[in-house]
Amino acid sequence: MELRHLRYFVAVAEELHFSRAAERLHIAQPPLSQQIRQLEDELGVRLFERTRRRVELTDAGRMVLEEARRTLAQAERVASTARRASEGSAGFLRVGFSSSAPYTTLPAVLRAFRAQYPEVALNLFERSTEEQIELIAADKIDVAFVRRPVENAPDSLIVRTILREPFVLALPRDHRLCRRREVDIRSLAGEPFVLFPRHAAPGLYDQIAAICRRGGFKPRVAQEAVQMQTIVSLVSAGLGVAIVPASIRKLHRERVAYRPIHPGNATSEMAVVYDRNNSSRALQSFLRVAARSHER
Repeated sequence: MELRHLRYFVAVAEELHFSRAAERLHIAQPPLSQQIRQLEDELGVRLFERTRRRVELTDAGRMVLEEARRTLAQAERVASTARRASEGSAGFLRVGFSSSAPYTTLPAVLRAFRAQYPEVALNLFERSTEEQIELIAADKIDVAFVRRPVENAPDSLIVRTILREPFVLALPRDHRLCRRREVDIRSLAGEPFVLFPRHAAPGLYDQIAAICRRGGFKPRVAQEAVQMQTIVSLVSAGLGVAIVPASIRKLHRERVAYRPIHPGNATSEMAVVYDRNNSSRALQSFLRVAARSHER
């Protein structure tokens, strides 16, 4: 049984007239009658009672008509889904992100993408930078939000910056340096630091270590934490200070203050990473939305 058999059957069932149905289908009447007989032979039942004056559905024909309409509607939905998927307006997308991404452009990108492409299902995965690179290389996620620089990325991966922002200092609110509008990095020598382990985000870790080196010291790590919100919470508890990207200030903690760092020429970059060989149209649509969000 083919879909065209069902289309022909539905046309005849709705017109109850072979000539009108053939005209509606833009085919000749003899081939239409032949197709209906083939369908009846395949099903083993008569679908129409034919007389010289009229054509009527049999009981079996009336039941088959309901199923045929449902089948044709489902087939059209499949075809429509395939078309939308080929245009990047349907399908699914696997998105990885690091712990600092939810406080930068990720929420804006996700909102804009869901508004424009509501039929693309998004699967989100929070992972370290290193893990995200491995997952993209293994085709287990399609795109990742990471902090640059990215180490050990395969040549097939494209790293595209979508945000640049300065670093700031997170301090317990009762810290002596809160009285300053700007903190000289040299004044942090000897302070306890809350910092993530290097394997979680090697590039970002090295940037923070380089800022401290310019101040003439190596950070004394009093406590490690992987998630940015955990780092800020530990600062709030008075366990140390932290150097973080400026967008982390959106993490409102009652007992945390943020201050610019001098010199303030160091910047952190958020980037999207994807495989140049990934042909997903949904991915291309997502990247366009991410680029526009950055432009705004």
